[in-house]
Amino acid sequence: MSGSLLHLMLWGLIATVAMTSILEGSRGLGFSRLSLPFLLGTFFTGQRRWAVITGFAIYTIGGWLFAFVYFWLFESVGIFTWWFGGLAGLVHGIFLLVAALPLLPLVHPHMASEYHGASTTRQLEPPGFLAMNYGYHTPLSTLLGQTVYGVTLGGFMQLQQAMFH
Repeated sequence: MSGSLLHLMLWGLIATVAMTSILEGSRGLGFSRLSLPFLLGTFFTGQRRWAVITGFAIYTIGGWLFAFVYFWLFESVGIFTWWFGGLAGLVHGIFLLVAALPLLPLVHPHMASEYHGASTTRQLEPPGFLAMNYGYHTPLSTLLGQTVYGVTLGGFMQLQQAMFH
């Protein structure tokens, strides 16, 4: 495995940890009820304990995979800076809140929808537009977490460019 791939994996993990700390911290402080790892885990199991464990594993792998997408973006436009990473993270967060999360009830096996209420199999509350059903501060904490993710990856790229070029 090449050194740059190892660095990418390391910084992808660091960015994922930073983002997750913000998102889960805001949940723990009562700013939001959104837990993306829990929502991911409940795709695969209805058992709460295993949903959290499974969700965190999938979420961490997803953070690594998105790091590759961010690095491809940096490479494609030739901008390797923390601010461009932050901008990419902000756009990613806006897409997540405006488009991806509102579609979740259509594909999630355990989530109620805006059109059909809860049932014995669909007990999770749908996020709604901007994930506001999970709290009024959810959009802010989500955008902050996604932006920090991008800033971390962009900052790594900026540092790497300064050291090796």
